[in-house]
Amino acid sequence: PVPTISWRRADGKQIPRKARRHRSSGLLEIPNFQQEDAGLYECVAENVRGKNVARGQLTFYAQPNWIQKISDAHAAIEESVVWECRASGRPKPSYHWLKDGEPLLPQGRVQLEQGSLTIANVSLSDAGMYQCVAENRHGIIFASAELSVIAIGPDFSKTLLKKLTLVKVGGEVIIECKPKASPRPTYSWKKGKDILRENER
Repeated sequence: PVPTISWRRADGKQIPRKARRHRSSGLLEIPNFQQEDAGLYECVAENVRGKNVARGQLTFYAQPNWIQKISDAHAAIEESVVWECRASGRPKPSYHWLKDGEPLLPQGRVQLEQGSLTIANVSLSDAGMYQCVAENRHGIIFASAELSVIAIGPDFSKTLLKKLTLVKVGGEVIIECKPKASPRPTYSWKKGKDILRENER
């Protein structure tokens, strides 16, 4: 006689409630398939003469989708820049980086690790448009951001040149001069209008 058909999961989990069974055609329909729906399914056909089972593995795949994108950054010369991008996907996406459309390779000041990009000791040549690329066998996505490198003239607004009174003859005095500047400035000292020259003292 015509067999009856039923469905079950071989791992013992319940077939999702959203699933629809079409008994006449032996069809199992799972709408909006998600990761938790993946697994080994069994179709069981049975009549008075016996029973037979067919098994099929359902695997979940998804193209990459951004969880965290990069955004435009401004950095002073000699600062460091860290960008991180993360994407979901099945299988897990791999990452690579572009600068102005060309592949960016790890070397010296530039370090790449998965979706992370670090540029140490930034220079004017690092300015440009960067792209983080995430891809798996089902798709590829891009996130773009611009790095602007700025130069800052020496600024003493947050630096104090302290007035020091010498108490002990022959003692040592240290005066620190640390203005905010990018790139790193060169220094010279004056006493009154006269330029100080280095000597034994």
